[in-house]
Amino acid sequence: MTIAIQRTTFSRLTCLTVAGPLWAAVSLAQAAARDGFDLIRHPLSALSNGSLGWLQITNFLVAGVLTIVGATGLRQATSSRWAPRLVLVNGIGMIAAGIFSMDPADGFPTGTPAGIPETMSWHSYGHMAAGSIAFFSLIAACYVLARHFARNGNRRDAALSTIAGTALLLGDGWAMTGGPAGSLTLAVGAITAMLWVAVVATRLR
Repeated sequence: MTIAIQRTTFSRLTCLTVAGPLWAAVSLAQAAARDGFDLIRHPLSALSNGSLGWLQITNFLVAGVLTIVGATGLRQATSSRWAPRLVLVNGIGMIAAGIFSMDPADGFPTGTPAGIPETMSWHSYGHMAAGSIAFFSLIAACYVLARHFARNGNRRDAALSTIAGTALLLGDGWAMTGGPAGSLTLAVGAITAMLWVAVVATRLR
């Protein structure tokens, strides 16, 4: 690998290193600061609504672009064929989730009636589809990375990759079935998986 390629790979992996922590930090900061938001009841995607919704929309778009760029660096830095592809799909899903925002619900933004709306808008369906694509591809990426690390004899990182993917799988599954505090378990799972991918990118740099 030439110096020029090494520098390009380093820069692209830096994008992947930043994407997850940036999205998590911006999301959690808003969750703590915005009136009426309760992470026990509201998914982080709901932050795309209201007068400050543009912050979370931008957060999705920026993190998605960084993830897509980072996926190309992952392809250059690892022998895994499918992990970069799945991370790329995850980035595309994040961009789509930013473009298609979910409907206001359950008291957020402030003034929204309590409970879940009886009907959903087309863009809310779009957000759900985009979110599912982003989550499933991220789960799969973690499991593929686990297999990659196991093949290379790195049992520790194989285990951590499996834990990260399982955290998102269980968190999303619990939320999808309407379990108590499902939005919280989903947030924990998603952030865990995103941060692990960022850790992998940091090590590969």
